[in-house]
Amino acid sequence: MSHFREVLESIVVSANQMAQIERRIFAAQMPIAALMEKAANRAATRIQQLYPLSQSPEVGILVGPGHNGGDALVVARELHLQGYSISLYKPFHQLKELTLQHAQYAESLGIPQSEQIDALQKCQLVIDGLFGFGLERSLTGTLAEDVNQLNQWQKPVISIDIPSGIHTDTGEVLGTAVKATHTLCLGLWKRAFFCDQALEYIGSAERIDFGIPLQDVWAVLGENPPIQQIIPSVARSFLPLPRPLVTHKYKQGHLLLVCGSSRYAGGAILTGLGARSSGVGMLSIAVPQFLKLMLTSHLPEALIIGCPETETGAIAELPTLDQYTVIACGPGLTTDAQNVVTQVLQSKQPLILDADGLNILAQLGVNILSIRNNLTILTPHLGEFKRLFPDLNSSDRITACTEAAQKSNAIILFKGARTAIADPDGQVWLIPASTPALARGGSGDVLTGLIGGLLTQSKQPPKNVVALAAWLHAQAGILAAKDKTELGVDGVTLAQYINQAITDLVSV
Repeated sequence: MSHFREVLESIVVSANQMAQIERRIFAAQMPIAALMEKAANRAATRIQQLYPLSQSPEVGILVGPGHNGGDALVVARELHLQGYSISLYKPFHQLKELTLQHAQYAESLGIPQSEQIDALQKCQLVIDGLFGFGLERSLTGTLAEDVNQLNQWQKPVISIDIPSGIHTDTGEVLGTAVKATHTLCLGLWKRAFFCDQALEYIGSAERIDFGIPLQDVWAVLGENPPIQQIIPSVARSFLPLPRPLVTHKYKQGHLLLVCGSSRYAGGAILTGLGARSSGVGMLSIAVPQFLKLMLTSHLPEALIIGCPETETGAIAELPTLDQYTVIACGPGLTTDAQNVVTQVLQSKQPLILDADGLNILAQLGVNILSIRNNLTILTPHLGEFKRLFPDLNSSDRITACTEAAQKSNAIILFKGARTAIADPDGQVWLIPASTPALARGGSGDVLTGLIGGLLTQSKQPPKNVVALAAWLHAQAGILAAKDKTELGVDGVTLAQYINQAITDLVSV
């Protein structure tokens, strides 16, 4: 992939930003008709590759009133000319001028058009071109009923640009929405493709590149776009590799993990395994005294620190923290370890809080982070996020993550099927792929250790390191699920596949 294409692949835009970019292209005298022909022709080519004529000879196409409908009509024309039997569902009487011209041409070719969705029932494939990016009103009335009927057919559906009925920026379902098997995103990735609530409607997604000039993208977004997804070339550049030829373990960082209790002993082990997989130079793990022998048997290379315990088996207090490069705290602690979290919050080192570290922070109030003079990284899942930031709308994940980072002055890693990472400056990294195999206790513990281990070694900006760790964690889950099935990816297995994910990344 060329550098130009890689840059475009990584960028994620809002509906307003995409509209601004298109306006610049048209202002430079690119005819709208020419751009529509180019985008739709590339979409038609891809559709033929996905569903060859021999497999899906009858194709139904949903035609909307705007330019998305125009794209659909160009696709209809091209598939018709290749021998497909095309039927159009065209529920709108008022069409934009260019879309109307394509509808008239389709009629002249003898392509049947109907206002009834039932006209498509015999088709083996349906193409959705009702609405593209920028839709804000809900689908209602007969149109909503027809979309629901289409969804009940359970036919393969390809949406052009975005499934009709999905809000481009938030992924919200606007009343109802087309459930696509496959979505061909035109030009640049839209925010909805990284919103958990939209994923079941988007299906398998890919971007159709129709040659957007990079200078127009930069003119709207700047040369460091505020929202980007991690792609392999970017992840590779964030790795702390190659190491210097002359180095030693302390130059590769000293990480302290603070985790574990009588109730959750495994959290300390899994966090340690995640840290081990990062290649951290020195690893220390603070646990309740009675867990010291167990941790030593699982992680013989780590320095295990036995700490005084509370009556409930939690860590009561920590030794001095001055000698560590980075501290990660939280997995398995229980909320009885409030004194410990208060102690690490007062430390001068970069700090990662997860699990019960976050729950205790929610009890203390996020405003307590104002006492810190160093980097803080918070790694909440949805429930933890709501406890930490109850006033933020967590359903709009990208906006919520950004606002939480600004409110807390911390880097926020908001876990989900599409994890988002935001820093207080407004920069957002998105993880483009994951697996349901990670929906298992202990997966987050592994990630916490991995973030800490990479952060101790890297000279990259911390937000990049956190994004790298989240990307490697997701890739390890994908690799493990492929080998073991989605039911076979426990925390220990996941940690073992992180090195495979790193090996695959550097060998590309």
